[in-house]
Amino acid sequence: MIKNILFDFDGVILNSMKIKGDGFVELLQEYPKNSVQMLETYHYANGGVSRFEKIRYFFHVILQRKTSEQKIQSLAVQFGEIIAEKLFDPANLIAETVTFIKNNYTHYHCHIVSGAEDHELKELCSHLAITQYFKSIHGSPTIKSTLITDLLENNHYRPENTILIGDSINDYEAAKVTGVHFYGYNNEKLRLLGNYIETFSGFQP
Repeated sequence: MIKNILFDFDGVILNSMKIKGDGFVELLQEYPKNSVQMLETYHYANGGVSRFEKIRYFFHVILQRKTSEQKIQSLAVQFGEIIAEKLFDPANLIAETVTFIKNNYTHYHCHIVSGAEDHELKELCSHLAITQYFKSIHGSPTIKSTLITDLLENNHYRPENTILIGDSINDYEAAKVTGVHFYGYNNEKLRLLGNYIETFSGFQP
């Protein structure tokens, strides 16, 4: 029996992938355009990966250039400032997901585990008036598999009673590592991996 539902945030609760994709382009505009386009592609293919990891990937893998953690942290802060205004628009909420959560948060233990930056994520949920529907909200820089493992341990949840709903292969891999069930959503490529939510209307875990 499913008792616990863990939600990814970007692409599941909030339509924010393009906002963040455009944010990376603006953040890195001084770098070669083709390199920034490679990061854009990586961003859209890896929804569950944090901004810290994406910036690190840009320098270490795409540019093959060493950079300090201090610079990565600084760029992550700048990125947050760039996307803030558009990100906080309630129009970007995915209505059917929010409706499902509002209708079911008293029947399941609902949590958010996200690649979004932790402080910003909590502030955003508060601004969007959805915090009250979740028992806890967790974001990066802690990686998702660690967030899930800690959440299971701290709440004494069993993996077999828990599902993760996500929109990326990284979410699928985090579920696999931690032993929780995975349901794909909002990404056709996840359909082949097993459970897939076409729509939250009528969905029963």
